[in-house]
Amino acid sequence: MRNKKNLQVKSIFNKISCNYDFLNNLLSFGLHNSWKSKLVELLNPKNGENWADLCCGTGDLSFLIYKKVMPNGSVTGIDNAKEILNVAKIRSHSISNKYIHWEKQDVLNIDEKFRDYDGICMSYGLRNLEDVEEGIKKVFNLLTDRGRAGFLDFNHPKLNSLPDIFQKLYLRFIVIPISTIFKLRKEYSYIEKSIKNFPEGRELIAIAEKIGFRKVLYRTIFLNQMGILILEK
Repeated sequence: MRNKKNLQVKSIFNKISCNYDFLNNLLSFGLHNSWKSKLVELLNPKNGENWADLCCGTGDLSFLIYKKVMPNGSVTGIDNAKEILNVAKIRSHSISNKYIHWEKQDVLNIDEKFRDYDGICMSYGLRNLEDVEEGIKKVFNLLTDRGRAGFLDFNHPKLNSLPDIFQKLYLRFIVIPISTIFKLRKEYSYIEKSIKNFPEGRELIAIAEKIGFRKVLYRTIFLNQMGILILEK
């Protein structure tokens, strides 16, 4: 079952890769850029640090972080969907490989040996992993001592609360009709299902604390629609 989900997510992102950036801007009214910038601001990457952007997609966070860690640091963007990773590589042609490197592999299968990142980030990828707790544990093991990590994703509002109702209306009456125009209805219908199976903020806090993170912060943004989880080892 877990392998089936992994293949499903990979297939979705390979299929939407050509339209991914355009639809992100359209469906979020361009706000996803400010949410990602907020995540980077909270993480505060510094010159000389080595970072990983997991489930990097087309590399938005990788590009934001490289500007903070250059000229002495580096960023590794990792994703298991070949087509969407190719888009990231094309976007980075004007940037020296000294700063950003791209790797195609599944997050949960990253070899922890010889990996010591000062920071790790992930946007809209944690809920797509086969196992959220294993994903956070993997991040813990990939970080240096005192390393930090941040996750941006859809918040899972309380059932039948106003944020929950708004989220469902937005997904069903804005996201689905627009994605249908691009013949991607099936792929974008997956979002609501993935949120339903995603832990709430307090559950994410409990998971991170159980794994051993020393500092844990969860905050919601954009009318409780999005959540940011900040962790420090």
